[in-house]
Amino acid sequence: MKDKDHLENPRNVLFADLLKICKKYFGNPRIRGSHYIFKTPWKGDPRINLQRVDKMAKFYQVRDVKKAIEKMEAKINEERH
Repeated sequence: MKDKDHLENPRNVLFADLLKICKKYFGNPRIRGSHYIFKTPWKGDPRINLQRVDKMAKFYQVRDVKKAIEKMEAKINEERH
């Protein structure tokens, strides 16, 4: 299963799975309290700032991660052509 496919239902993603996907695409996070902050190769949105509250990821965090992955993939495809 592709990572983006795993994010299709934003209300049904485990926090641990989202964290693993973010580490794969964006490297290790900087941790401030309960926040996991990932660097992206661009300034501004979508930013990746995850907060562990429960075992499930917050739906808006899943949405933002999906947007960031799509933006990164578009940038890579653009550079190839």
